Amino acid sequence: MPTRTRARSLVTGATVVTSLAAAVGIGYVLGDEPDGGRPPADPPIVLANADLTTVSSCEELLDSYVDRALEAVGPYGWGGPVVYDVMTSADAGAAAPSSEAMQSGVATSRSTSNESGTNVQEVGVDEADVVKVSGSLLLRLRDGELLAYDVAGDEPRLLSSTLLDDARGSSGWVGDPGGEMVLVDGRAVVLGTSTDGRSTTITTVDLADPTSPTVVDATTVAGRASAVRLHDDVVRVVLQNGLPELDFAAPDGTLGELRARLRNRALVRDTTLADWLPTVDGAPLVDCADVAVPEDEVALGTTTLLAFDPAEPTARTTTAVATDSAISYFSTDRFYLAASAPPWGWVDCMGCRPTSVPPVLGGSTPLFAFALDGTRATYVASGEVEGTIADRWSMDAVGGSLRVAVGPSSETGNFNSVLTLREEGSELVEAGRVDQLGVGEEIKSVRWFDDLAIVVTFRQTDPLYAIDLTDPAAPRLLGELKIPGFSEYLHPLGEQRLIGMGQDASLQGVTRGAQAALFDVTDLTDPRQLDVVRYDEGTQAGAATDPRQFTWLPEQRTVLTVVSQGWTGTTGWVSVLSLADGSMGNRMVEVEHGTDVADVRLVPLASGKVALVTGEDVSFFAL
Repeated sequence: MPTRTRARSLVTGATVVTSLAAAVGIGYVLGDEPDGGRPPADPPIVLANADLTTVSSCEELLDSYVDRALEAVGPYGWGGPVVYDVMTSADAGAAAPSSEAMQSGVATSRSTSNESGTNVQEVGVDEADVVKVSGSLLLRLRDGELLAYDVAGDEPRLLSSTLLDDARGSSGWVGDPGGEMVLVDGRAVVLGTSTDGRSTTITTVDLADPTSPTVVDATTVAGRASAVRLHDDVVRVVLQNGLPELDFAAPDGTLGELRARLRNRALVRDTTLADWLPTVDGAPLVDCADVAVPEDEVALGTTTLLAFDPAEPTARTTTAVATDSAISYFSTDRFYLAASAPPWGWVDCMGCRPTSVPPVLGGSTPLFAFALDGTRATYVASGEVEGTIADRWSMDAVGGSLRVAVGPSSETGNFNSVLTLREEGSELVEAGRVDQLGVGEEIKSVRWFDDLAIVVTFRQTDPLYAIDLTDPAAPRLLGELKIPGFSEYLHPLGEQRLIGMGQDASLQGVTRGAQAALFDVTDLTDPRQLDVVRYDEGTQAGAATDPRQFTWLPEQRTVLTVVSQGWTGTTGWVSVLSLADGSMGNRMVEVEHGTDVADVRLVPLASGKVALVTGEDVSFFAL
């Protein structure tokens, strides 16, 4: 009988309520706490189980980092080569729908549009982008400049250009042009990451007069911004601080490894909290009592949730977990952090999807849930799932239920699963599950709706699975469709249609080029592929790694999406897909070349027009 992945609680015993001292201010001196270190009346973190613990002093917090770091340092510095296990197995059929899986009432009706012009994951939760729109005002970032346009007339008109050089720091920003932003109540919050990926500048710009914007605050934080979200006028930034850069020795000569190991361990012992926590001007941004330390072995580092209202950009609140993770998901009232080893390589934009699954420590992924209320984030529950969580798109929360799509790991069978979890006290407890999805295959995309999950896996063919989540305690597989190729991004087109952007492939699983596939999901027990548009060999669908390069215009029944070709001499097109009678017509419009292709956006405007934003220009796109 195949081994099943399962969710299990991390709680090890009776409920523990911890109230520990808070450090006041951001310039810590070890052992120098107010009121003799007595617990405050209202501690900033109250933990309700044993998965996360706080510390009684800044010295104890530093010790927790150092003790874990000493286990990871060797004669060559941090760790050693990482070996990835590739799981293989004989082909096996995925579980078939039961006789009870008849016509379902669930549908792909959940909208994903956003008034700011950005294609987002969660309704009501805006995401950072290089372009934002509010009424007739369009903002875009280019080469360290914030450009404001009036898009009410016959042609876009440049209103102002604001240099952000002083705010971005001497090392510049990642990418070209680099930087992303959110827009709320006439203020833009711009985030740029340094070229070494270790610091982030947060700049707040007042656009009450868009012809003369004013920079009201610019703060550089030591830490990499991996996610930015906006909800109810609150900007939330996820900051990552990985292992400190230390001047490690390397083995040399007789007894070299022993000497290097001792030298490197001494460097770790000499670290301060400023080496482990996000800092501003060298002082930690997070109070010691606001840092929760996981009990399980997780990736070493710090993940901090920073929140503020742009009306008061310097009034910030912070909550941190002592682990380094890039996988986080926001609903309107919850923040979920999946603790795992960080992925290799850099990701150049905060909204991009990783191209590979981060390794999982021990084959399981701890999950931490925080309730969001204004600028505050309060730890409420945690749990653990056996298996891999590929990215934020693999998580979703509706009606008190967390739904997670997991891939195989050393602790599971060689298949994928969809789990539902509920908060039971301070635990995330498994409520229901569906297993045996894509045996021996990899999850390529997931799309969640109120009572439905669509999961696409791939190895040689593209199984598309429809899973009924009406009853979280009893999710069920309704139907599946196997076709060549695979969809890396899925988007709902009303209640009966779904489009997938991804790759065409041969029957042997060899990819050929980008494709757009139109699906009929009227009967979820029998999903059908209605039409396919195949692009030239060697092309890539932009939405596969950055869904912000996808725009759906429901009134025109038209999809606008970016397709590119080439690594050197890159060309980018807008593919105009017109839907009618279950088929797609396609028109290709060449719009950009080179690295600027990654920043092409198609932005719907209140006037009904669509703004085309390229590397050097803003224009109206002819539909």
